[in-house]
Amino acid sequence: MKKKLSEFAVGDKGVICEVAGEGRVRRRLFDMGVTPGAEVQLRKKAPLGDPLEVRLRGYTLTMRKSEAEQVTMEVKK
Repeated sequence: MKKKLSEFAVGDKGVICEVAGEGRVRRRLFDMGVTPGAEVQLRKKAPLGDPLEVRLRGYTLTMRKSEAEQVTMEVKK
């Protein structure tokens, strides 16, 4: 099942399928290691849902909800 990273609940895991967006946003995500094939786990969400804390490639990354909406994930059970 596919869904956006921004739709994940705390503790959900998945593999990145696609990174949308254009220009700076897409480049920024790629520079942070958010690339297709990377496994991601959502660790925390701020009370209002922005920002999100994720774990990928052995490190913790904080990203905006608007950035997470650009990332399509394949959900792992």
